[in-house]
Amino acid sequence: MSEKKKPLVVVTRKLPDVIETRMMELFDTRLNIEDAPMSAEQLIEAVRVADVLVPTVTDRIDARILAEAGPQLRLVASFGTGVDHIDLKTARQRGITVTNTPGVLTEDTADMTMALILAVSRRIAEGERLVRSGEWNGWGPTTMLGHRLWGKRLGIVGMGRIGQALARRARGFGLSIHYHNRRRVHPEVEAELEATYWDSLDQMLARMDVVSVNCPHTPATYHLLSARRLKLMRPHCYLVNTARGEVIDENALTRMLEKGELAGAGLDVFEHEPAVSPKLRNLENVVLLPHMGSATIEGRIDMGEKVIINVKTFVDGHAPPDRVIEAML
Repeated sequence: MSEKKKPLVVVTRKLPDVIETRMMELFDTRLNIEDAPMSAEQLIEAVRVADVLVPTVTDRIDARILAEAGPQLRLVASFGTGVDHIDLKTARQRGITVTNTPGVLTEDTADMTMALILAVSRRIAEGERLVRSGEWNGWGPTTMLGHRLWGKRLGIVGMGRIGQALARRARGFGLSIHYHNRRRVHPEVEAELEATYWDSLDQMLARMDVVSVNCPHTPATYHLLSARRLKLMRPHCYLVNTARGEVIDENALTRMLEKGELAGAGLDVFEHEPAVSPKLRNLENVVLLPHMGSATIEGRIDMGEKVIINVKTFVDGHAPPDRVIEAML
């Protein structure tokens, strides 16, 4: 790229004002003022002209889109942690660098995960709906009974940054920490969290009181919690997901919740979002959120700053700090 000419950066969604302003200063930036998701045709037009594309996790940057990319497109600087929306193999074949924004959403997502665990086990959303309905008749000794968290077992599926941050919070609520991960975490981390490692996900699921999904969506984790594995969980168990909807067989989960084979679920993500099954929406024992686990002002600004650093570093001829590497495939 020419040092004199600013790179053309196409941003697919509305970002925080402070981030957009800085991007306008640094680059030749095209913003999405309307904040409407781009169609496939609009994304194709963007990759044909952009030097840098800044998509979000809901933009499908698949092989069909990347096949239309002009030779000038050298960087896809994604605004988000997950990269399952980008065809990394095709990007690599075409010599396109892909970056993400890891780390900055850890604490926010862990907060929301803990909030969902509390909400579903203590029936917070149900209680809120009851008060709003005007049908609450006052306190009663057997009204709106939930379950105590103290002394229960929490099984964390995916012990990365977010899983570990959740474990630290959960210990404060008296939960015993158990986890399943591709690799066992460092002994010092395990000792700090007083965490029990399970090599067998099946065995862990069968023994937990609460299960939290905190692993990324990859081909290996698609329906990791399959119908068979969900049936291993005990009827009093709660399931929480703030990772990706595709990790759970949502139809199987819904059937089990309808039959009372699970106590409840707290879901911030869905298999076919933004579409949410009417059957799920009709269940009282489910807390449903609109993919807002990382939705804090501070987190979004931190994400934007990481995007800017990745783009600026790349444009200056250096390797961006948040490149998506082979190990993530």
